[in-house]
Amino acid sequence: MTDTLADPTLAETPATRLRGGPVMPTSSLLHPLTSAEIRLTGGYWRRWQRTNAEVVLGHCESWMERIGWIGNFDRAASSEPGWEHAGIEFVDSEVYKLLEGMAWELGRSDDAELADRYERLVARVAAAQEPDGYLHTSFGRPWQRARYSDLEWGHELYCFGHLIQAAVARIRTAGSGLLVDVAVRLADHVYETFGPDGREAVCGHPEIEPALAELGRATGDRRYIELARLFVERRGHGLLRPIEYGQEYFQDDLPVREAATLRGHAVRALYLAAGALDVAVETGDETLAAAVEEQWRHTVATRTYLTGGMGSHHQDEAYGVDFELPPDRAYSETCAGIGSNMLSWRLLLQSGDPAYADLLERTLLNNVMASPREDGAAFFYTNTLHQRNPGTVPAEDDLSVRALSSLRAPWFEVSCCPTNVARTLASVELYFATKTADGVQIHQYGEFDVDTTLDSGAPVVFSVTSGYPYRGSVVVTSRAETRRPVTLTLRIPAWAGHADVQVGSEGVSRVTGRTVEITRVFHPGDVITLDLPMDARWVTPDPRIDAVRGTVAVERGPLVLCLEQAADGPSVNDVVVDTSATLWTTDRGAAVTGRRAAVDSAPWPYGKTPATLQDLGTLQLVPYSTWANHGPSTMRVWLPAPPTPRSVGEQPTP
Repeated sequence: MTDTLADPTLAETPATRLRGGPVMPTSSLLHPLTSAEIRLTGGYWRRWQRTNAEVVLGHCESWMERIGWIGNFDRAASSEPGWEHAGIEFVDSEVYKLLEGMAWELGRSDDAELADRYERLVARVAAAQEPDGYLHTSFGRPWQRARYSDLEWGHELYCFGHLIQAAVARIRTAGSGLLVDVAVRLADHVYETFGPDGREAVCGHPEIEPALAELGRATGDRRYIELARLFVERRGHGLLRPIEYGQEYFQDDLPVREAATLRGHAVRALYLAAGALDVAVETGDETLAAAVEEQWRHTVATRTYLTGGMGSHHQDEAYGVDFELPPDRAYSETCAGIGSNMLSWRLLLQSGDPAYADLLERTLLNNVMASPREDGAAFFYTNTLHQRNPGTVPAEDDLSVRALSSLRAPWFEVSCCPTNVARTLASVELYFATKTADGVQIHQYGEFDVDTTLDSGAPVVFSVTSGYPYRGSVVVTSRAETRRPVTLTLRIPAWAGHADVQVGSEGVSRVTGRTVEITRVFHPGDVITLDLPMDARWVTPDPRIDAVRGTVAVERGPLVLCLEQAADGPSVNDVVVDTSATLWTTDRGAAVTGRRAAVDSAPWPYGKTPATLQDLGTLQLVPYSTWANHGPSTMRVWLPAPPTPRSVGEQPTP
């Protein structure tokens, strides 16, 4: 393992560190905008962010209050002996993710009631902190397991990581606060315990790594970056006890810099990769950065669902082998989608390659946003691509088993996904745009304002309006004089292939490639229009994905579509589509010509071609992210196409 840390001078000043987003590297090709430089103004994302503020945050808080997860902190702060801990050992982390979401929301809101709830919740957390900085409600008391006695499954450092990320959100939106003080004391405790002169160990669930790196960036204290580096370098050396799923479950089978792909438990793998890239950036470790880039490329090419979801094993919530992507057994955990976006964003900042923004868009719109119900009060933990049987409506006041809920559930015994959705929606616009010394780059589309100043001193004040993701017209309007030439860069999504661009009253130009760049002195009222093709299109899978061979899917713009049938309607399981017929584009989806494969009953289900294909007429396809919002249904993304007629001999019944 490497034992030295490069020590470049921090480029940021304390003042500039007080504003920012979830990720603010000290060195990057593209610089993320701060929470003061970009704001949603309407459309799809503002509606969801408003739902998050008005429903999701309170929903998470009330559930955790009701079932005792927040109360754990009160009991931990009391002198009551032998109290019983509520929930699994890592429920502290859900409270911290809620606090992170609240902090991002308070960064844009003057909601006094939310601010009061936030401060009261922080005070309850802070009261449970031990004198040496340790803070966990499930370990360390005489009747509980000893501190750090179960690093494989205890999640102590994982929970600490989420507390630290919540504190970073507070730093980046308010500058300071009680939670920041708590996080610094906790990080100092972790440094003393696991730092260069401490215990050589890692947590079974990565998360502390990106958190420590970001705390180091936010405070300027490089000890935290050093500790993040140590945790990354220790991984893959067998420090965790073997388990039935193998050491790759923990990413403890190979050092990070030697691994060729993401593997094992998907969320763990993605959080670790994000932290490893943070460390690589802050220490100038190009070899480590290149390893993470290659892992991303291989995983996207061989282990990622059409929706951007990752993880094809239910048993261990893990990646399968290359091209093992069964749609009906897709795990595609919501948290894995969020972890994927964490990694893609970091890679985008370093290279500017629009492929990272492409995956972020695909995963955000189709995997992550499939999780929340349209009212914000129930969630998918896992995201199947084929629901064979109509789901069962879960009770609105009962806990659900995470992977067994066939419809969105209000809360789970393990509820990492609802709070992860909450913090993501609260900060989602911070993944939309970046800047360089001479320009602004728009990576994601919606309705938002950008108000920033470039290093050259040029003020850039743009309004972006769009009906995205349902409409392909994106209009960028300058609201100020830039005084000097500025380059506006707009991404052309890979699915589009081209875009029609109009600058002011000039003629429309068709542009191919991955980006459009317009360099000029912008004046108030200058308008740039980007039109993306939103027609529905067929998608065929790589033939090596054997689980979907012989099927097709349909996309419309950035959205993956699905066929959904209500519980009292025909099942999607028998449907085939005619790809030679017209594929119609509808207002928010598509329509296809469908048939039903009718097969006579037989004692042996092999050796026969379907006898008839019964015409079902036109079938409506809807955005995958919206399915199951109207009660139990069957659903599938990959649709069988009619088999090529052939002669098949009958097989004897065994």
